This record gives sequence, structure tokens and C-alpha cells, in this order.
Amino acid sequence: MNLENNKDHRQDAKTPRKDLDEVEERLASSIVDAAVKVHATLGPGLLENVYETCLAHELEQRGHRVKKQVTLPIHYDTLTLDAGLRMDLVVDDLAVLELKSVACLLPVHHAQLLTYLKLSGLRLGFLLNFNVPLMREGVVRKILQKGAPGLPRPLAGLV
Repeated sequence: MNLENNKDHRQDAKTPRKDLDEVEERLASSIVDAAVKVHATLGPGLLENVYETCLAHELEQRGHRVKKQVTLPIHYDTLTLDAGLRMDLVVDDLAVLELKSVACLLPVHHAQLLTYLKLSGLRLGFLLNFNVPLMREGVVRKILQKGAPGLPRPLAGLV
């Protein structure tokens, strides 16, 4: 895989962004730090659910509210569909974390996170691939712009 092309999809997750407020920026930093700690402790090669459980624990230890396997309904016209969509982790009702343990992130993984952000109304998301030698290589941050057309209001009480 050509790393030059990947730079379009990756951002330095620690670099402050103008489009995030201070609370979101601190949360983003805490998420990346927690993921790095989990990866440094466990290493690559485990199943996704192991990383999910450990990352949720680490984030809770840092004082964050973490919801696991959050159901995400799809609303179309007068229909509400339970299409089986589940966000791996939602942190502080501000960020969606989609965890992977794969050899290579594919475009469908990026699309999955963007879909979750759009449907949930949340702006900040992370695609975290733990099957990498260094965790920084597995961190992708996505930010939806405020007031993006068609962006629903954040879902209250995500389960």
C-alpha cells in the first residue's frame, strides 16, 4: 500500500484542529493516548473485542463516560430501521470510536466511520486499527464540519 496516498486519510491525531473546540480537542488527545497505552501493553494480533474492552476500561479510568456497542437506527421518511448498525464505542457523547484489528484499513472502514458520524449527528470519530507495529500508524481521525448539510442533530440517549 502506498503511504503517500494514505496521508490524505490520516491526520496527526495530536495536532490541534481549528474546527474542534477545547473540550473535543482534549477528548481526542485522551482517546489517542489511551489507545497507545492499550496497544503498548497488549501489542498487535489480538481480536477486536479484546482491544474494545481494554480501551473502554482505560478511558473510564481517565474519567470518560464510555458506551459500548451502541445501536444506531436508520431513519428514512416515516420509517425507523434497525439495520444492525453498532458503533463500537461512544465516548462522552462526543466521539465515535470504530476499532479494527486488520492487516490493512480499507476504504469501506473509512466509509463505515463516516456513516456512523452522519447517522449519529456526532462530529468527531476515530478509526483505530490495533494490528500495526506502532499505534500511531493505526490512528485515523475524522471530523465532520459543523453545520454540514443533512447532518442530523446528535442523538439523545444513544443506547
